[in-house]
Amino acid sequence: KVGKIEYQASQPWPFPSSIMLGFRAEALTREIVVDGVEIEEAYWFEAEQLREFGEWGDDGDYFCLPRRDSIARYLVNSWADEILQG
Repeated sequence: KVGKIEYQASQPWPFPSSIMLGFRAEALTREIVVDGVEIEEAYWFEAEQLREFGEWGDDGDYFCLPRRDSIARYLVNSWADEILQG
């Protein structure tokens, strides 16, 4: 379940002439329900754990951050920066 939802940013998406919208939401529970169709896996991470992630396109058996030019990366970085910088 989610609580407060806030718009953060948008990014053009070339096919099929769409736009991606980025929101930040407050988690009211840590339970994750995955439908297995649209999303295959989902995990919770602490901001500090992101330092151990690889970069998009890196080889290896570890989690990778989204591409630097993506709205997903912007959302992850802005959240982590807020947590880590207090």
